[in-house]
Amino acid sequence: MISGLLGTDTARAAAPSPARLVARLAQPVPSQTPFVEVRQSPMLKQALQVSGTYRRPDTATLVRQVQQPYQETSTIAAGQVRVQRAGRSERVFAISRAPELASLQDSFAALLAGDLATLEKAFTLRSLGNDGQWQLQLTPRAPAVAARLRQLVLHGSGGDLRCIETQPVQGQVQRTLVGGTAQAALAEGVVDGQALQALCQGAAS
Repeated sequence: MISGLLGTDTARAAAPSPARLVARLAQPVPSQTPFVEVRQSPMLKQALQVSGTYRRPDTATLVRQVQQPYQETSTIAAGQVRVQRAGRSERVFAISRAPELASLQDSFAALLAGDLATLEKAFTLRSLGNDGQWQLQLTPRAPAVAARLRQLVLHGSGGDLRCIETQPVQGQVQRTLVGGTAQAALAEGVVDGQALQALCQGAAS
């Protein structure tokens, strides 16, 4: 009996496997989710909250639509990034110029498709935590990507993705809140990097 109780406690404490997490996060297309980012820069007098929506109209396309404090649509599809912003000329460039964007698109597409095999081809996967608060770490395998992107870290709880941390080789960590966590950040007016980190990592509600 004691061994059975210990086994139950261990199972509760164990991190969900990467395969289990990927299966939980799968969503059919079309799909969309709100996002919030806080940008900090020496050039800005104060941190800037950027919010909008990520959309996947089909399995090969990722759209990042910024709605506040400006309007901009970035579409990643067919090996290209197309950026449209009010009052500016449209920009189009090859995604090969930004391997971290390619990794983000590939990881998003594979995650939302529940495609573990594709993820494992591009990344080394490691899961930490427990069902109530977990991390899925994605470390790029390709040298060209690894030269610019150290790691993607997904934070979540149960079957919900809270946040994506993009850790570049150079520069600051970029945290993107998604889903219900993004909506909470908007409701609370989060414009502070530490508050964003707390929401991202589940240290605040």
